[in-house]
Amino acid sequence: MDMFLTDAEISRICEPLVQAAAQVRYLRELGLTVTTKPNGRPLVVRSHAEAVLSGRPIDQLPAFDVERKSPGPNRERFLASIARDRAA
Repeated sequence: MDMFLTDAEISRICEPLVQAAAQVRYLRELGLTVTTKPNGRPLVVRSHAEAVLSGRPIDQLPAFDVERKSPGPNRERFLASIARDRAA
């Protein structure tokens, strides 16, 4: 089973909404933590969706940090690989 809900599963939950932005808004109204794919479609972690949609109390839900920024480039490793390539 996939870690994320499929587009078909999201469409079924959001029916009759078809626009990605409308689906994202609706899923967030349900209490789900939603991020977006590069194409704008919603991305929802399956375990979180199952917990929220099953009606578990909020204090028992896993915490998701959607504000966390992706890590930046690893400059030191990049420079080390360049030095290794030059030495070869």
